[in-house]
Order: sequence, then C-alpha cells, then structure tokens
Amino acid sequence: MTKQLEFSIPSMREHCSQAEWQTRVDLAACYRLVELYGMSDMVANHISARVPGEHDAFLINAYGMLYEEITASSLIKIDNEGNILSKPAFVGGDYGINRAGYVIHGAIHDAKPDISCVIHTHSWPGMAVSSLKCGLLPLTQTAMRFYKIGYHDYCGVVLDTSERESLVRDLGDNNALILRNHGLLTVGKTIPEAFNAMHRLELSCKSQLAAMACHVELNPVSQQVLEETYMNYQPQTRRPYGLMEWPALLRKLDRIDPSYRD
Repeated sequence: MTKQLEFSIPSMREHCSQAEWQTRVDLAACYRLVELYGMSDMVANHISARVPGEHDAFLINAYGMLYEEITASSLIKIDNEGNILSKPAFVGGDYGINRAGYVIHGAIHDAKPDISCVIHTHSWPGMAVSSLKCGLLPLTQTAMRFYKIGYHDYCGVVLDTSERESLVRDLGDNNALILRNHGLLTVGKTIPEAFNAMHRLELSCKSQLAAMACHVELNPVSQQVLEETYMNYQPQTRRPYGLMEWPALLRKLDRIDPSYRD
C-alpha cells in the first residue's frame, strides 16, 4: 500500500493585506462552488481574481490541487506575465501554476482593468456546445441573457502568448465567451458576478443539449423578444449579479466544509 504523504498549507493571512485576504476567501469559495455544481475538471482549468490595489497582480490556483481542496491560503499570486509574486510554503509537496492559466487569464486582466474575476471551465455541457457549429442558441430565457455571446476559434492548447490579443478581441464587451471546441469562459467585476454568469451559462448549455436530444422541432422566439430579453439582463437595466445569492452560497459552503476560509 502506498503511504500517503502529509500535506498542509500554512496560513497566508499575515502575509497579505486585509483586502487581499478577503479576495482570497471569496476566490477559494468560488473554486469550491464550481466543484459543488459539477463544473470542475480535476486539477485542470482556472479561476482568477485581481488583487485589490495592485494593478499587475492576480490570484490563481496551484496546479495539482483539486478544486475541493482550494483554500484562501493555497492560492498563488502572479503578475500578468505569469511570474510568481508570492505563494505559500506547501508542506508535503510544491506547486506552481499552469501556463495556459496565466496566458488566458493574464490577457484579460491586463486588457480589462475593470474585470476582477475570470472563470474558465471544461464542463461536458460547455464542451459539447462549444463543438456545435450553431453555438449557443437562445432557446430559453436563461440562454437569452447570452444572446450576444462571443466566440473564440480553437488554435490548440493556449500556451502561446500571441493568442492573447484575439482572446480579448473575441470577448469584447461581453461577460461570456465560448472557446470553440474547448469550453466556456465568463468574467465579472466581482467574483460573485463571474460565478453567477458561469452558473447560468452552464444551465443554458445543459437545457439546449436536452432540448436538441429530443429530436423534435425547436420553438423559436421572435427577434424583438430576444433583443428585449437580452437588454433586461444588461448592467444598465438591473442590479449587479451575485449580490443577493453570494452570502447564501457562502452559508451553504460553511455548512458543508468551511475549510475554504483557511
């Protein structure tokens, strides 16, 4: 039997500002929620959050940890070029970052200073819709929120920084992007906002696949109604996303396992 090595992460709380620590707690919660709602891919994918008050610094997961293991202290601080600025003294192993993570996330954080959080997933519904030529269809009220979603053509594993410009261009002013033949990406001015977008985008993909699987005629919605519904979801017509449900989601996590706060 293979002996399991001891693994622990000393607290980073005394090594960062109060604002950074709060961001760490919320980001760790976001990782746990993505896992809880079935959108994780073992140790792959990334969720990043800008460090408050630091123009060129964001937090991202340690490559090799499951989302269910992520804590506030386990997150690694890097700059937009992928240089590690600070990380915990892992006990029982050492972890760095995934190159594709900083290429994708660094591109958006660098180009869009108003964006605080970027979420990228490889969920099966997201990957399935990303491989459909029709992309995401506005079949449901939830999907109509993403009526003008962006698309980014697949160019291979995102390891080349030359792809950054096209990633940012294809995202545009949208808060969501479908990476064709790859997966999903959402952004937000806050962590709760980005998670709200990803949760709803995931539901949109699931409902589309379920409807298409019935092999019957799909019910279209008029162009006018699509436009009006899309506008009802835009920032200028409603309160910011995530405000109402985030405290409840944190309470949910605290009931299940509050270790994300460590």
